Amino acid sequence: VQLQASGGGLVQAGGSLRLSCAASGLIFDDYAIGWFRQAAGRQREFVSNITRLGVAHYADSVQGRFFISKDSARNTVYLQMNNLKPEDTVVYYCNYKRWPDEYWGQGTQVTVSS
Repeated sequence: VQLQASGGGLVQAGGSLRLSCAASGLIFDDYAIGWFRQAAGRQREFVSNITRLGVAHYADSVQGRFFISKDSARNTVYLQMNNLKPEDTVVYYCNYKRWPDEYWGQGTQVTVSS
């Protein structure tokens, strides 16, 4: 199984980025897929996920600003991040989960300048 995350970068506060995480080697539609983020020295925290049936969930801190979606034809999940804030500056990780299996992407850095 391989997960390839991309789309991070540097953006000014109030700007937008779209993260992508493409999967190979698994049956995409069998997995719940999520995004987590982690700052240096801190625990990884939940950002958003989308279930097998397409139900999305969000952390309170990103509700209304971030939107998760998936494209089964491309085996890819997206995280559209709008109105970015400096506190969103961390490394973002995608996560594919189907009990008991769980896979993580390599992380992509998002930096929001004030």
